[in-house]
Amino acid sequence: MTLREYFETPESLVPQELIYGAMRVAESPTPMHQEAVGALYLALHEHVRSRQLGRVWLAPLDVVLDAQGPLVVQPDLFVILNGGAAVVSQKVFGPPDLVIEVLSPKPRIGDTDERVAWFCDHGVRECWLVHQLTGRVEVLHFRDGQVRLRTTHARLEPIASGVLPEFDRSLASILGYPV
Repeated sequence: MTLREYFETPESLVPQELIYGAMRVAESPTPMHQEAVGALYLALHEHVRSRQLGRVWLAPLDVVLDAQGPLVVQPDLFVILNGGAAVVSQKVFGPPDLVIEVLSPKPRIGDTDERVAWFCDHGVRECWLVHQLTGRVEVLHFRDGQVRLRTTHARLEPIASGVLPEFDRSLASILGYPV
């Protein structure tokens, strides 16, 4: 399937992505997953907006990482900073600065390592992998197509971001986990 054919398909409430010419469709996410996405969005939106850093977006929204591939993904959440590489029009073209994936026990679309590799290879600067069941967040810092730093933050530890200055929230504070 070409990029044009993908964009001409009818809108769907079911998550779908275009992976090097093949459309992948997933079942809808769980309530637990969506609750986490919503809470993360609110925390990130407040941080980014109050500092006028850029915009926070959430799925379903197509992000064209490679128009020639074609590779179109729908990350759970992503941040595009002012002056970042991504261009927002009817779709998002280019890499977000930060991508956040809320992981489920059974991935809905594709393999997590595969997705992380796409983000790394296509210019995303940072990726958060939120492990709800264990209450931790992995933060991967990318540069020059490689993972340069990988840190893990326990549920009570502030999430250290190289993309979001002064972000100091823990996963527990965002998701309302008991301490």
